Order: sequence, then C-alpha cells, then structure tokens
Amino acid sequence: MTQSSPNAAELGRAPSSAKDPDRAKLTVTPAAAEVMRGQLTKRGTPDAAIRFGIRGGGCTGYSYVFEFSDKPPRKNDHVVEAEHGVRVYVDPKSMIYLEGTTIHFEKGMRGHGFQFDNPNVKNDCGCGESVSF
Repeated sequence: MTQSSPNAAELGRAPSSAKDPDRAKLTVTPAAAEVMRGQLTKRGTPDAAIRFGIRGGGCTGYSYVFEFSDKPPRKNDHVVEAEHGVRVYVDPKSMIYLEGTTIHFEKGMRGHGFQFDNPNVKNDCGCGESVSF
C-alpha cells in the first residue's frame, strides 16, 4: 500500500448504526477530490455524490464500481466526506473489502483516471480490471 501523503484527507465514519465506525476509513487525495468535485458540479443536483464499491466479476473475482449518484445515500451506506464538499457513498458489504483504500487520480502517457490503492487486494489481473481478496 502506498503511504498517504500528509495532504491526503483521511476520511469516513460509519453511520452510528454501524457496528465498528473505525472500519469506515478511506483516503481521498486532494487531486482526486478536485477532479470528483468538477465532475459532480456538472451534474447540477444537490445530492450528487460518488458511489464506490465492488461487485462480482472479472477474471479474478471482483471489480470496482465507481459511478455517479444523484440520489441521497441508502440507509446503511457509509458516507465519506472529502475535500471540496465531495461525498463518497460506500455500501456496508463493499466497505469490508475497501477499508484502508486510497483513491487517487493519475495523469500519464497512457491516459488518466482514478486509481485505487487497496491494501486488502491479494491478486489483480493482468488487464487491471479485476481483483481478488
């Protein structure tokens, strides 16, 4: 796992109904939060947020879900508040696998996009589209 920079925002507390609020930790770097905010602002809805999770699929078992949501969080979602007013919703089942993940944004010669540094990953596939835990 990459060490978090001192400027990265360590975020997230589970709702009071969660069993262990300290498990709901994600880190969103300032660069990632800035890009998220720009994209969310374009949505034009007050509840615009990022939904981050995992689902079964891919060649190694799971793939990440990283998509826009214009709806309020679901009842048991973890709501992560990041810089620039960015909110990230994570469902409780996904949080088990995403605890400790750093979300960052990279620009490079092959393109740009969000990257996830997840200390819980045991293996990832060669194509970079799926992981196993």
